[in-house]
Amino acid sequence: MNVSPQAALTWAPKVELTVLAWVLAAAAAVVAVFTDDPPGRVLLGAVALFLAAAGLFGALARPRLAAGPAGVTVRGPTGSRSWSWAEVNVRLVRTRRLGRDVSSLELDAENAEVPALVVLGRLDLGADPEDVVDALLELRT
Repeated sequence: MNVSPQAALTWAPKVELTVLAWVLAAAAAVVAVFTDDPPGRVLLGAVALFLAAAGLFGALARPRLAAGPAGVTVRGPTGSRSWSWAEVNVRLVRTRRLGRDVSSLELDAENAEVPALVVLGRLDLGADPEDVVDALLELRT
């Protein structure tokens, strides 16, 4: 992948997942309203709130990761954080979860004024973390 020096790259959760979270939240809320089981109503209400929060986060935290010639920016539930390339280390981490290998992107801002570690997976990025790391490292140079 060739990235021009002026290019800004962005990654975000897939729109389909955000819409699915909203649809499932609405479905859980409707079933909760019409169920006769009080414990089930509470459980479905909690599921509906969780899915609505996930859908809201997926809609508002877009793009989740942006990178340009100056550095990277990560959006989260409380706002955005930006670091220059000198402040952040980019790593690909492979772990084994539930019997399968999972890749994630680590942004380690240990050199920043306020140190931070951000771990982003496939759902956060909407892309394979290995491809994102390759693009970030190429953009960084």
